[in-house]
Amino acid sequence: MSDQLVWNIGLTLVFVGFVIAFIAVVLLLFKSFKNKEGKMRGGGAIIIGFIPIVFGTDKESVKLILVLSIILVVLLLIWVVFSYRFF
Repeated sequence: MSDQLVWNIGLTLVFVGFVIAFIAVVLLLFKSFKNKEGKMRGGGAIIIGFIPIVFGTDKESVKLILVLSIILVVLLLIWVVFSYRFF
């Protein structure tokens, strides 16, 4: 692959990521207007290396995000092992 092609693919992926994040925020904003109860649930994860740090507003959100972050860390470990084998 040429350097220009790799640069274009990377730049496109970054742009697509920003667009997806923007759409997610707009959809969350519209959903909050529909929610008449005033209760919002959510959470997040910060993954530093192979260690996930999980936070959330309720136990169900934390459990779901913890499972998803563990899956992401396992996929990251698999990717690292296979990338070192091929190079």
